[in-house]
Order: sequence, then structure tokens, then C-alpha cells
Amino acid sequence: MDDFIAQTLRGERPAHLTQRCGDITIEWLDEGIIQLTPRAYTRGALVVSAGIHGNETAPVEMLGELLAPLLRGERPLVWRLLVVLGSPAALRAGRRFMDYDLNRLFGGRWQEATPGYETARAARLEQALETFFAAGDEPVRWHLDLHTAIRGSQFPRFGVLPARTAAWPEDFLTWLGDAGLQALVFHRAPGGTFSHFSCERFDALSCTLELGKALPFGHNDLSQFALTGRALAALLDDSPLPAADAPPRRFEVAQQLTRRSEHFVLHMSGDTENFTAFSAGTLLAEDGDERYYAQDVERVLFPNPSVALGLRAGLMLREM
Repeated sequence: MDDFIAQTLRGERPAHLTQRCGDITIEWLDEGIIQLTPRAYTRGALVVSAGIHGNETAPVEMLGELLAPLLRGERPLVWRLLVVLGSPAALRAGRRFMDYDLNRLFGGRWQEATPGYETARAARLEQALETFFAAGDEPVRWHLDLHTAIRGSQFPRFGVLPARTAAWPEDFLTWLGDAGLQALVFHRAPGGTFSHFSCERFDALSCTLELGKALPFGHNDLSQFALTGRALAALLDDSPLPAADAPPRRFEVAQQLTRRSEHFVLHMSGDTENFTAFSAGTLLAEDGDERYYAQDVERVLFPNPSVALGLRAGLMLREM
């Protein structure tokens, strides 16, 4: 299991499902899912996931670099750690998804979709987190879900936090800023994302980290995310992490643009970047008789007029 990423991408099963490397026990639980348990850990339970979308490869390469010294027993680990590659089939195919967007299916939503690869995978990932968190009683639970965006962004590194009834601990938000995130987006409504599932179901401090733009394997410049990589490495072994020069800017979701019919029109160009600002009164989208206008200065996130009917075609944000 010394090259978990490469084995997964080749569709291989390790010869030994459990092994020891130094003080760490490594268990291969399923394709794309391994658990690392140090003999003594102090921080809590941590899930790090990547590859929920198969065309988002930079976080997978970053995760490989982070895992390598742990799997060789060369670096200490202070968390009970679950590592997840979300969609191995889509990663191998170089496609965003095989049948359906996996990151819309969590929280049991997979039961309402036509059965396929992603519905089965969502069920398996939910079960993996259920087993992982049930196995310990750690008061500290984190889930960092690493992604890249389809479009360019005025903030190349940003985080999306799921809806949560309790206030977010400032030390968690500070760590996200120290990890190089330039903006944080706070959801106010539930969703079908992996990070929302772990937050809602297990009270984990969860965040979707968006790191640059989606590119094929071998075409990523990981130096753009060096600060995030160093922060993750420091998190794993509890080494010091320099503070960010400036805290990330904070945004909340003002409204969601939903594609309800084939008549949906998004009044934005195909190269509109994430966080592009629109002035109050701007017509953003229309769908038959329904119109979406900016209520104030609002910035767009994840604009995509080609999503399936009933799904989000964009989020509009206001700065907090």
C-alpha cells in the first residue's frame, strides 16, 4: 500500500489489506478508501477526501504527496485518519462523473436517483464515514474535501462551508485561512455534498476546499497550492504553521439559481469567473416566467447552465 493513489488508479487491490509502518496501522477498506491509525493520537478523527469528481486531479496528486511519507512510516500522525478517493472509476476515465454528479447524492439522496455507479458509490462512502466515526469517541472531528473548480476564479483558493446550526469555531476558520484560502463561503441551506453529509450526520467540522481549476493528471502546477499542502502536512503531524498574511474574505449565499426547465437561460458568458460581481438589479437568469435578479452587489459561484433539471445552476453571494 506504499502507493495507494497509483494502485487505485490502476484498479488494483493490495496484496496485504492491513500492514504496520512504524507506529501507524494502515487498513485498505475498499477501493479508494484506507484508514491510518497511529498507536497514540491526540487531535481526533480526520477525513481527507479528493476525487469526488474524476476530472479534478490536482487534489489527488497533492494527497499522494501527503500520504507517501506516512505510508513509509517516515512521518508521525496525530489523527485517526480516513483517506477517501471519491470516484475511482471517474478518475480512471478522466470524466467528471460516470452517470450522475456524485456530490449531489449524499445524505441519502442517492436513493432518489436512477441506480448507477455514483448512487452505489455514495451509499458506500456514507457507510465508510458511519463506520469510521462510530469506531471512536473523539470530540474533535474534521472533514476536508479537496476539489478544483470547473471555471477560473477571482479567488483561486476558496472554501465552501455547509449549513450548520452552531457557530463555526474560529480556530477552524483560522486554520482554513492559514491553509491559503482567500475566501470562505457559508451555506445557509442543506445540500447533497459530501461535506454537508459529514457535518450534518456526524457534527464534523467540514469544508469543501476549491483549489484552482480542473485539469488532467500531469498538467497541474502544485506549486500554486504549496501553502495548502504545507498546512495539510502540518495538520497531520501537528507541526507549527505560519499564520496567514490576511484572513480570508467571508461570503454567504444570497440566492440559488436553479435550472427547472429546458427554457433556463443564464445571462453570463461562458468564461465568467467565480466571484464575478453583479450590481443590484442585474438580470442574472430566467426560466420561463421566473426571473432571477441581483438584490444587492452579488458575486456568482459555480455558474453552470448545463446542469440537470432541478439542480443548482449557480449560487449568488453577498460579502459578510
